[in-house]
Amino acid sequence: MTTPQSTASPSLKTIVLDGERLIEARIRLQGGNDAVLERSLEVLKGKADEWLTQGPWSVMEKKKAPPSGDMHDYTSQAPYWWPSPTPDGNPYVQRDGERNPEVLNYSDRVNVEKVFASSSALGLAWFYTGNEVYARHAANIIRTWFINPQTRMNPNLNHAQLIPFANTGRHIGIIDFSQWYTTLLDIAVILDSGSPSGGSAPGWQVEDMDGFRQWNREFLKWLTESEFGKAERAEKNNHGSFTCMLVSAIALFVDNKELVKQEVASIQADIDETIRPDGALPEELRRTRSWHYSNFTLLALTRLAMVAKKAGVDLWNYKGPQGQGITKAIEYIIPAATGDETWPYEEFHFERYAAADVIRAAADAGHERSKQAIAKIETPVVDLWPLRPAPEQLEPVKVNPKHLTT
Repeated sequence: MTTPQSTASPSLKTIVLDGERLIEARIRLQGGNDAVLERSLEVLKGKADEWLTQGPWSVMEKKKAPPSGDMHDYTSQAPYWWPSPTPDGNPYVQRDGERNPEVLNYSDRVNVEKVFASSSALGLAWFYTGNEVYARHAANIIRTWFINPQTRMNPNLNHAQLIPFANTGRHIGIIDFSQWYTTLLDIAVILDSGSPSGGSAPGWQVEDMDGFRQWNREFLKWLTESEFGKAERAEKNNHGSFTCMLVSAIALFVDNKELVKQEVASIQADIDETIRPDGALPEELRRTRSWHYSNFTLLALTRLAMVAKKAGVDLWNYKGPQGQGITKAIEYIIPAATGDETWPYEEFHFERYAAADVIRAAADAGHERSKQAIAKIETPVVDLWPLRPAPEQLEPVKVNPKHLTT
């Protein structure tokens, strides 16, 4: 069943995305004279239709109990660690590039990635089409993973990326969530208040939003107070940037703008240290996938700047003592993104379009060099930017099994 659309313009207080732009895009689609939006919508509906026959998923589905014994605890195993040829397999040893099939006994990481991808496609498809089938399935997916007492995930990542016999989890496992989770926050807002009248989507009730906010309050407490959360935030590479972005987005979602401001102040000190005056990101340039990881870090920083703006802080125009800043780092990648220069560092799978979203986000924020680059950048064949104008990871990192998104 499709709900009739109107041209009303209620407020949509999204977390990363610009809610007003989403509403404007919906109105243009209703007018039927925007070919670019219509092409993107067809792609989006195709993705949403595929997800309609899948899910919901739950942490209760894994075959092996977590170290805690509580099946509600999210658990993932480091994929490239294998048992030794000993009776009990102790110690596990790293075999880079060879994926240990026993990690699938902990299905949580695979399943939560499906939760993120499906809820995003379904929630946006409902927002733009009014088809309540999309909304009901998105709501059920979120409710099952995060809210329903029988199936919900406990709000911690104590057992993410564990290595058997060596530990019961690692702080770097927070990347399992920080890479994609903030998109789901926007979808929750869209389901809660994204109808043309400003009301909630079919299948998403007030108690669902209340329960999801409470889950996020508890998760935020774990992220900011646990040893894992503190250690991951202290990393001076993409891990630290993504954790700062994750904490800030959740803080905004639960209406804690002061924490957002604190996180932005903290990331400014990191920018001074981790971005060179010429804009290079040395921690990422030493990687075998230096282009990917430079853009990956900028994905976190540009999304963080979009969150910060909603808390009244301008991170886009921050400049360190030697001119360091997000836009300076984007200027460093622009020549390779436009094809004017060759990327001079190691990268076994260079794709120009990997930089498209961060450059478009900077252009939207008023950065002149990015505005000038728009006409020359390469975009992915399947481009959803017109419908969700916020940076997302556009190219796969797992093109070669030897390389991880860590």
